[in-house]
Amino acid sequence: MFPSSSASATAPRFLRPFTGATAVPRRAMAAASAGGPSDPSTPQQSSPTTKAVRVVVKGRVQGVFFRDWTVETARSLGLAGWVRNRRDGTVEALLSGDPDKVDEMVSRRIPVGPPAAVVTAVVPSPAEPVAPDEGFHRKPTA
Repeated sequence: MFPSSSASATAPRFLRPFTGATAVPRRAMAAASAGGPSDPSTPQQSSPTTKAVRVVVKGRVQGVFFRDWTVETARSLGLAGWVRNRRDGTVEALLSGDPDKVDEMVSRRIPVGPPAAVVTAVVPSPAEPVAPDEGFHRKPTA
């Protein structure tokens, strides 16, 4: 339902310009890749990339515990973001975090929803990630 995309397609890529003063000799690069001492000018991978998706959920999704279920489910997956009812009868959510967990929420969890819900469509669109320390919460109706 929601195509999985590579992390590089959604996360910005930062490239360092080549300058002679910070160039790493080939021997140092070979030693670092072979498990030797690391060079401080070599970029280190710190954490997995973050993915964010905004979804609009259509169907019988208001008055059936959908927002509270979304908060509980997103928190259990370690996602950040928010969920709210919309005046047109849909529910909107911003899901941000580990790309695999976001994809699981969008493609496997939300289409089922809580027991009383009847989801007829999930419309995803890309979004800017939010800080993980913001957590996941309910917002007022928009």
